Amino acid sequence: MTAATATSGAGVTDGERAGRDPDGATRAADATLERHRVELTGYCYRMLGSIFDAEDAVQETMLRAWRGRDGFQARSSTRTWLYRIATNVCLDQLRGRARRALPTEFGEPDAPVAAALGASTPDRWVGPAPDAAVLPAGDPAAVVESRESVRLAFVAALQHLPPRQRAVLILRDVLRWRADETAELTGATVAAVNSALQRARATMAAREDVPGAPLDQRQRDLLDRYVDSFERYDVDSLVALLREDAVQSMPPFALWLRGPVDIARWMLGPGAGCHGSRLVPVSANGGAAFGHYRPDPAGGHRPFGIILPAASAGRIVRLTHFLTPELFPVFGLPPRLGPRPGDPRSGRPER
Repeated sequence: MTAATATSGAGVTDGERAGRDPDGATRAADATLERHRVELTGYCYRMLGSIFDAEDAVQETMLRAWRGRDGFQARSSTRTWLYRIATNVCLDQLRGRARRALPTEFGEPDAPVAAALGASTPDRWVGPAPDAAVLPAGDPAAVVESRESVRLAFVAALQHLPPRQRAVLILRDVLRWRADETAELTGATVAAVNSALQRARATMAAREDVPGAPLDQRQRDLLDRYVDSFERYDVDSLVALLREDAVQSMPPFALWLRGPVDIARWMLGPGAGCHGSRLVPVSANGGAAFGHYRPDPAGGHRPFGIILPAASAGRIVRLTHFLTPELFPVFGLPPRLGPRPGDPRSGRPER
């Protein structure tokens, strides 16, 4: 996925879209379809583990729905019809594909700390998603529940399920569909849906590890201290915020680290180029995140990655640095930050 494709927000270039829809009407002409876009993106993101793949899947869903609108006989709601199409699109995408994961699921941490990140494998990893793209506005209680279902660890755990079990668990336990509704959508019997759900729940119970709690003032203060330490590149202060078993990973690279000592060694060694960086707050996967801008030799700061921290009991337990600058347009982040006049951290975004 290129930066240009990501910017389009649809997984295809403008030229490709125009060729597939000469009137340019697929996205805008039918507001009934369009108002379901965010919740469908959230569903496809949980299924696929990538915001880029999810946007592609939703665009394909809208195209199929647009082309098949004359055959829609309203035996079910438009929403059910769209979810049926989206499920089939996701199952098509997942056929024959290796599951996405997080680096911490493979092997042991790098110790001694490696001198380089190694090979980039972007299609291997679960990626982050901006809240605005996957969490529809609605009842506050429902929004809180939805946030939990897009936590990075939860989405990564979902990828351990076979695709059809994954769809059943999301439809039943996340979206709260009835068993008969899920059976109708997936083309299975109610008994088969219930059996798949039991197996999926057992797998999730064994796999899911969601550290942290809702963002309260204590967590905000902790993250404020993390940002301050990182931007000053005060490594001692930063690692003092970490739990003893804290992990740091850097997808799309397989390398990952465990413990404050090795994380500090990385920051003072191969990671020292991040000295002088800026962090811009964003919301991702139901929690706090940061756009990481690294100093540019030409001046100012350039996009480097998206950082998702996870905290528990007043300590940071996980730092996932997604070193994918192509994510910045998806998060609505500026293409660069300008030089720092006066106060060394007072630069302004350049748009």
